[in-house]
Amino acid sequence: MILFYGLFLAFTAAAAFTGQYILAATPFVLLLFYAGWQYRNYLFFLLLFTIPFSFEHNFSSGLGTDIPDELLMLLVSVIFFAYRVYSPAILSKKVITHPLLLLLGVLLCWTVLTVVFSTDPQVSVKYILAKTWYLGAFVLAPLVLFRKKRNLLIAASVLAGSMLLVTVIILFRHAGMGFSFASINKAVSPFFRNHVNYSAMLVCMLPVMVGFFIWTDQKNIRRGLGLAILVVLVALFFSYARGAWLVLPAGLIAYWMIRKKLLFYSYLLGILVTAGSVFWLQSNDRYLRYATDYNTTIFHSDFSSHLVSTYRLKDLSTAERFYRWIAGVRMIKENALTGYGPNTFYEHYKEYAIPAYKTWVSDNPDHSTVHNYFLLTAIEQGIPGLIFLLVLLGAMLYYAQYLYYRVTDRVYKTVAAVSGVMIIMIIGLNFFSDLIETDKIGSLFFLCLTTLVVVDMNSREPSSCEGLG
Repeated sequence: MILFYGLFLAFTAAAAFTGQYILAATPFVLLLFYAGWQYRNYLFFLLLFTIPFSFEHNFSSGLGTDIPDELLMLLVSVIFFAYRVYSPAILSKKVITHPLLLLLGVLLCWTVLTVVFSTDPQVSVKYILAKTWYLGAFVLAPLVLFRKKRNLLIAASVLAGSMLLVTVIILFRHAGMGFSFASINKAVSPFFRNHVNYSAMLVCMLPVMVGFFIWTDQKNIRRGLGLAILVVLVALFFSYARGAWLVLPAGLIAYWMIRKKLLFYSYLLGILVTAGSVFWLQSNDRYLRYATDYNTTIFHSDFSSHLVSTYRLKDLSTAERFYRWIAGVRMIKENALTGYGPNTFYEHYKEYAIPAYKTWVSDNPDHSTVHNYFLLTAIEQGIPGLIFLLVLLGAMLYYAQYLYYRVTDRVYKTVAAVSGVMIIMIIGLNFFSDLIETDKIGSLFFLCLTTLVVVDMNSREPSSCEGLG
């Protein structure tokens, strides 16, 4: 404490003498780092707890962040990187060279390379910087902490419990608005940008809760988990999000496919069907036959009308997706190798758009992207970037299925199945959105990857695994 007082006085004097008043904050930064170093586990759990509660804040037109989780991501990344340097033995060479981590490294290296060829290097560099503390917080830190099975279970409990708490708050707020479709975005604010982000995290938390329900034998805990699952299902219904509704049965099918050893092959088939559909629509400009009338694409405040318009391809959000997807595919033709650079889609897509698909919101004042993460990757990082991403996802699904049958530990078997189901859900959600770049779903994606690595390594070396005590 005396040392802290001395540093505070020294830096305060330096700030007053130089006029650089930011120097006065240095002792507090050092104190925060010291506290985080001493309580690394708790800092990581605190980060997980804040993810559902965090909100977007723009300091300026070019600088925005998620508060407080993105600031905690940065702190966790710095502390665990320093810890790795201080104690290299915490991660063995076998862990670092795990196939999933190597594939992630290849994807990251390619992303860095595309920054060199970016049409706007400044925004692309910002993207890379943000990606580094996502990886530090949700790959490096869990690799260290999840060596203990207890920490893995605590992390899942904290994240699911925090999301349940936010869900209850939102349900009460939404109830006061009559559970209307028109008010759902207001009810989820400020914790979520919109009902799509909210429903995405809701549906991804369900496998975690179900996993705990399957794993535990204690009746009281199972009753509590059953109630929690029911609350989340109710909240999912009142989220009015079509994408999340679709991926819920997809998750159930994914679990069945894991048990039947069909998950990986189904993924390959899905890629072939999707690629074939794109080529079929593109040939002879066949996609132009499905263009809707500009004047008939509207937003409905009534959800039943919203669903009917979706079926008829006259819903505003659906039509706008087609508008951007077509523009995105045309962009790829112009720059298929390295893409336009991370975070540059908005700057270029309008010149490639087809007027026949234009809607009332095509001016895009929010600067939102193409609403398909795979297409976005191909646009901004080229076809190789998309291939690297698809290979990584395929490898994650392969390991989820492989570990489910290889491991004998009941907890790890459940974790492998939950991870596989969540990955399928995230893939489904990102076919209609680009949520891997958000703090809510991006964190879950990297946690799934890291968890599979840990389960694989711990189950290979039983002596290194620690029990629940």
